[in-house]
Amino acid sequence: MSAQFATTQWSDVLRAGSSSAPGRAALESLCTAYWYPLYAYVRRTGKSPDEAKDLTQGFFEHLLEDNLLQSADPAKGRFRSFLLACMKNYLSNERQRQAALKRGGGVSPTRLDDDAEERFLPDASELEPDALYDRRWSMTLMERAMNELERESAANQARWSSLKPLLTGGDREETYRMIGERLGMTENAVRVAVHRLRQRYGELLRRQIAETVADADQVDDELKFALLAVGPAGVDL
Repeated sequence: MSAQFATTQWSDVLRAGSSSAPGRAALESLCTAYWYPLYAYVRRTGKSPDEAKDLTQGFFEHLLEDNLLQSADPAKGRFRSFLLACMKNYLSNERQRQAALKRGGGVSPTRLDDDAEERFLPDASELEPDALYDRRWSMTLMERAMNELERESAANQARWSSLKPLLTGGDREETYRMIGERLGMTENAVRVAVHRLRQRYGELLRRQIAETVADADQVDDELKFALLAVGPAGVDL
């Protein structure tokens, strides 16, 4: 593991384990960030919204309480793969499933948003559960990077609002020239600004990915995986 990645969240967990304060804090942070791909996976297997929510919350309790990190393979090192494998094992065990449904006294370390089902409805596609999990995992990475970029751009909200559609490939009805006129910028200056935003977005996305792998050598492969999983919905890097 390179020194640069020695303090990322998943490498912290693998090194310290969830029983230590830093390891547990890092694991809880990761679970909070990436609960939705698991919820979508469980829903896509045919569970009702209430069942999926109970199972996902119960799974995170199980993950933190039963030291499942002993099964994590540092050589593979991807939190994405580890999390889905643990969830599959959890769902395949009838006793664990019933225990999760009946839990009431424990406090889940991960709070599922009340709008989980609203988020899931657009995902009710023909994708198999594994493919949907991969897509939502990748989109979560990208959303978190985009949110960070928006926070960095908050000082000039009007400029960000005008340039973001060009960054994401969304509404392109307005040309670079028209946007420049509205912002008091030349067309070339708009193009340069969008290029810089894309570059920064790429850096932030790589940072998000780095938090979920154990070694810097895995970042490029995970980035390629994410772009393929999401397809045209991602930002051109």
